[in-house]
Amino acid sequence: MSAITTPEHLENVEPLQSPLGRHIIQPGAHLLIRLPSKEVRQVRLDKEPGEKTINFGKFGSLKQKYLVGQPFGLTYEIQQDKSLLVQPPQRLEELEDTGATNEQIVDRGEFVQPLTAAEIELLKKSGLHASEIIKRQIETHVNYELKTEYSKDKYRKRKEAKFAKQITVLQPSLFNVASYLFDKDPVKIQYLRVDTLGQIANLANLRPGGKFIVIDSIGGLLVATALERLGGEGTVLYITEADSPPQFPIIDLLNMPEEHTTILKYLDWASVDEEHDPIRAPIEPEGEYRSEGQKGRYEKRRQIIEAYERLREELFAGEWDGLLIASQYEPFSIVQCLTPYLAGSASITVYSQYLPILTELQSKMRPLPAYLNPSITEAWLRQYQVLPGRTHPLMNMTGSGGYILHATHVYDDKKALSALAGFRQRLKQRRRAKEGAGSSEGDQGHMQEDVDMEDTNSTS
Repeated sequence: MSAITTPEHLENVEPLQSPLGRHIIQPGAHLLIRLPSKEVRQVRLDKEPGEKTINFGKFGSLKQKYLVGQPFGLTYEIQQDKSLLVQPPQRLEELEDTGATNEQIVDRGEFVQPLTAAEIELLKKSGLHASEIIKRQIETHVNYELKTEYSKDKYRKRKEAKFAKQITVLQPSLFNVASYLFDKDPVKIQYLRVDTLGQIANLANLRPGGKFIVIDSIGGLLVATALERLGGEGTVLYITEADSPPQFPIIDLLNMPEEHTTILKYLDWASVDEEHDPIRAPIEPEGEYRSEGQKGRYEKRRQIIEAYERLREELFAGEWDGLLIASQYEPFSIVQCLTPYLAGSASITVYSQYLPILTELQSKMRPLPAYLNPSITEAWLRQYQVLPGRTHPLMNMTGSGGYILHATHVYDDKKALSALAGFRQRLKQRRRAKEGAGSSEGDQGHMQEDVDMEDTNSTS
């Protein structure tokens, strides 16, 4: 066991952007803390920890500065001065079968355990270590020696979960965060279990450099999965119901580097319609600029509008590698709306916690030639306790982790490859109309030559 000291210079802590930095606790980082009771809590450190503390109720409180610069995954014991002591890993030992039984045990509270709750509270206030309190409870327990070795071990663990002041700092990885959300508030993520999430990422073929459209009504868990898999290379387009930038607390909880989140872009549903022409504020004043501040505001507005138009053009140009859906709305209309923008062999992955929703979607997709082999799967998970001589399934497990529909997009006619050329043709026509160059016959002749060349290239 070793005591934790405060880093003399917090600036020497490995930065979060480095490969090593994501495995080291940083100032301002989000943490998942597992308590002795197996409860997991979410904690965020201050950017300047100083003498600020984190309170865990009966399990004690600690100063944030003792966590900064330490690796994830260690177990600590909270000391009286709110410092931390690293605990060595526990060894698994095989228990000997002594032939004892529980037949002669009389389970009456006051008779079995004469040590009262008030006396235990006095021992805690006196500063007695948790192991000593547990030892005294065992010594005064009338039936302890009558228990089997397995019962004794369960008794000790139950008391440790109640009195021990130990915490384990979990790294907020995608697996740990998904498990934490499923245990804390499964309704918010539509009962999406972590093994089902992994299957979605596999079926969607999420990979660096890909372009994926995501419809997410589960708090951003699907968006975070795509960003994590792409690793800052490619594009993740999120279709939102509002015209304001989306907020995803899950992404913050993952301590995701900034370069991973820059590939996230968003459009509202109205902008997905190619015929939609939004009302825009002017990008230039009617007269001269009144000040440099006004000029900067107009320049910023112009950049936002240009980025918005480029993103729409990228969507309409098609060739997207996949579509991921976890929506509270009817999924077939979403699939039908976004299918024209998908590339050949693109994956379509739809999640729902209800099987009838996906069976209805499957029945609508099967007759259409654009969707190859729409199939529904359900991940099945059984968790085990793995201990020497005591390996068995857990007593309480989840009934279902949701359902997945997966299909592959295919071109349904021979002229499908000309869809991209058709979009480019319409795009050029709109651009030239704006520039006023489309009125002359010479320009129209050049436009027709460009279109013919594009049609030739796309059908070759």
